Amino acid sequence: MIRASRYQTARATCAAPAAPAGGAWFARGRGCGYLAAIPCAFCALAAAAADAIAVPSGQTVTLAEVLLDDAPGQLGETWARFRFLAPQIARGTGTVSYEAAAPDMDHLCGSIALPYLAEHGLAPARVVISLSDRMVPFGAQDPAATQYFEAYRPEGAACMWEAF
Repeated sequence: MIRASRYQTARATCAAPAAPAGGAWFARGRGCGYLAAIPCAFCALAAAAADAIAVPSGQTVTLAEVLLDDAPGQLGETWARFRFLAPQIARGTGTVSYEAAAPDMDHLCGSIALPYLAEHGLAPARVVISLSDRMVPFGAQDPAATQYFEAYRPEGAACMWEAF
């Protein structure tokens, strides 16, 4: 059972792509490509509180939702997806590039995701951190949205980056 906290959690149960057609905007070889998102029944639970979270780039980031789902192609493996709003990554009007946002995702995994998982007694195989310039329902496509994704393997008190 997942205890209540200030952030709501959903279990995913319907198939849909997690990235816009053609993948998310990325650089450095790290990024989305095309995620085969797994099941999603509660595709849009908003965070109860939208508190700004301090990140290395200095941009404004808020936790939008946390989703738990079955790993793509791996029976019995759970993935935890932490979806953050980061309006400053927007194409055209944004001031934060992927290169500046990548350390933010590393930081969010260690400072937000790992404590959340520990608090709720969760032990997922992977943690996915995503930044989006606007709220896009999980699994929906929005070609105008800018989204960055990173996957991590929780290892003790550390997040080990995993290539997609």
